[in-house]
Amino acid sequence: MTTITPFLWFDNNVPEAVAFYKSVFPNAKVETVSDFMAVFELEGQRFHALNGGPQHRFNEAVSFFISVETQAEVDYFWDKLTEGGAESRCGWLKDKFGLSWQVVPKALGRYLGDPDRTKANRVMQAMMGMRKIVIAELDKAYAG
Repeated sequence: MTTITPFLWFDNNVPEAVAFYKSVFPNAKVETVSDFMAVFELEGQRFHALNGGPQHRFNEAVSFFISVETQAEVDYFWDKLTEGGAESRCGWLKDKFGLSWQVVPKALGRYLGDPDRTKANRVMQAMMGMRKIVIAELDKAYAG
């Protein structure tokens, strides 16, 4: 069976990165990790990682989308992943390795997909003013 697996290029800190992601994602599995490379799994998604050096950096053109149900989950992943990293807008952040993530509650997708475009547009405007997504604020915008 053909598979597609993200292959991440790190700047000589693969063991540290794998340990960090393992601490963030409770169901993480590490298949192999060395000073040169690693194979690991986060929430069922397999990753390969390489200590390639400083020539290439992560950027926002690629991010990993974490779909969650509750505000507690949003808060958990946001707090863990921004530790040593940086907040951005609309649920986006960079972790301490420069990798971009999106922490997005499923409610956002439901609201933005509502056929009532007035409600959906209010939610979009609310989300555009946020860093971390706050479900209660989305609910309020949706309700009008």
